[in-house]
Parts: sequence; structure tokens; C-alpha cells
Amino acid sequence: MSMEDLERYESELELSLYREYRDVVGMFTWVVETERRFYLANHVEVTPKVVEGDTWFEVELSDAWVWDMYRPVRFLSTVRVLTFRDVNVEKLDHSSHPADASDLLS
Repeated sequence: MSMEDLERYESELELSLYREYRDVVGMFTWVVETERRFYLANHVEVTPKVVEGDTWFEVELSDAWVWDMYRPVRFLSTVRVLTFRDVNVEKLDHSSHPADASDLLS
């Protein structure tokens, strides 16, 4: 497999993942972004933990979808993330999500 074939394959995977995201985003209430992953979920609980002066976060999601083009299954019933990094949680406004990729590029 040439480098060009690999790049084309990854581009097709990314486009397919974006299309799947666009199809499922209306099913979810929350967007959760960690340093490693991007999730859609219907329930999110973020619990800060402090141990010996170090702060970390426990993030629990249920009824979730994960943005990861290499995962064979992206719909998850529960997810638990432990992180020392930032966690961004936003409530989705379904009245304003883009209709297609061209809206994102404008």
C-alpha cells in the first residue's frame, strides 16, 4: 500500500465518520471533549478529585457516541474517563447545527 493509498483511505474514513456524526448528533444532548477523545452523550457527570494537592477529573458518560475512526463500535452504553487535563462539556443546541460540511468551511 502506497502512502497515497493510505492517505486516501484515512480521508475516506474521516469523511465517513463525519457523515455518521452528522446523522447521530441530533440523538444527543451533550458534547464532551477531553485531551484524547470527542464524545456525544445524553448524560454527563464530571467529578473533580483532589489527592495530595493534585486535581484530576472523573468523567462518566452514558448513552454515548465516540468520535474515533478506528473503533469498530462507536455507540457505548457507559464511558468512564480519568484525566488530569481539561474537560469541556457543552449542551447541544440542535436548532443551529450545520446541515452539511460546507457550512463548517464557510
